Amino acid sequence: MALAAQGFGDKRPTGRVDRRHVRKVFDRIGVIQIDSVNVLVRSQELPLFARLGPHPRDVIPKMLADGELFEYWAHEASLLPTETHPLFRWKMQSAEGMWGGLARLAREQPALVEALLTEVGARGPLAASDIEGRAGKSGPWWGWDHTKQALEVLFFTGRVSARRRSNFEREYDLVERMLPAELLEPEPPSEAGAWKELLVRAARAHGVGTAKDLADYYRLNTVRCRSILDELVEDGRLVLAAVEGWKGPVYAHPDATLPRWIRARALLSPFDSLIWERSRTERVFDFRYRLEIYVPAPKRVHGYYVLPFLLGDCLVARVDLKADRQASTLRVRGAFGEDPMPSPEVAEELAAELVLLAEWLGLEHVAVDPNGDLAPALVRALKLNVR
Repeated sequence: MALAAQGFGDKRPTGRVDRRHVRKVFDRIGVIQIDSVNVLVRSQELPLFARLGPHPRDVIPKMLADGELFEYWAHEASLLPTETHPLFRWKMQSAEGMWGGLARLAREQPALVEALLTEVGARGPLAASDIEGRAGKSGPWWGWDHTKQALEVLFFTGRVSARRRSNFEREYDLVERMLPAELLEPEPPSEAGAWKELLVRAARAHGVGTAKDLADYYRLNTVRCRSILDELVEDGRLVLAAVEGWKGPVYAHPDATLPRWIRARALLSPFDSLIWERSRTERVFDFRYRLEIYVPAPKRVHGYYVLPFLLGDCLVARVDLKADRQASTLRVRGAFGEDPMPSPEVAEELAAELVLLAEWLGLEHVAVDPNGDLAPALVRALKLNVR
């Protein structure tokens, strides 16, 4: 049920993938998390590849430019369909969840925030790097100074919107210049009404989930969500379900279906909504997954940037991947099967997916390091020599 809800019950398009296919993915999963790590490819591109296969890599920037998508703090920094913008206006207006440093700057330096809003209005779109005479010393957030923090206050509170430049830097502009006017003019739903809609959307994307699962999808408070979920059940917008081994109430979307089989094959971003909640991943797939980017290299178990491999309805392997652009090579720095003796089919299907990924990224080769129990079989499947 969870796989079908996340778009893995569908066959990948066989012809040219276009914006309609991408829009269908967004309609189904609702949100794609953004992340700056680029050792393989920007993470926000991978959920589309997992569900659609090769597609034009400029489709997301074009949809942002056309006002079909927008960026905001949803799960984390996220891409969302523009029509959901009103559902986050309560958060923008209340600044709920704005972390301490930004909240403090908003209180202590309102004149700086207003001055930057005026400058963006006059000169936008602008990135922080475009502004001369930057204010304040570097702060604790990746070298953010007060100018950058003030722009982030404007972004969090919805007074500006933003897109990403090719170097991943946010470029800010007035929200009315970036989003369709018809979304900004009507009165937004109440906070309670917005939470109800977000929880229903989370249930549609998950298929089935606990209160924590559904609340986490858009980073809502789990305790506050419990009574809202009960109301949604009473209204018939959600139904109570049961999953063996799961504790507490379980909720399903009324349209969720349990397919007879899943024929999925996909490499999953660490930030894919199918697996981003690690405890849920263990409950659904019996697959323990931890991102080891911030783990010292000698202590890593599987590698720096490890992608789980979905085959059918199981997570059957994981691979540590790097795009060596200078050598035009997709490097498999480690390949690990989940079963003690991975079947030849796992290596063959993984090899096919790696070749497809390399071609999509414009890389000419796939090279496998001798690391992990699946590496030898993967080398044979790729008909490559280990480098």
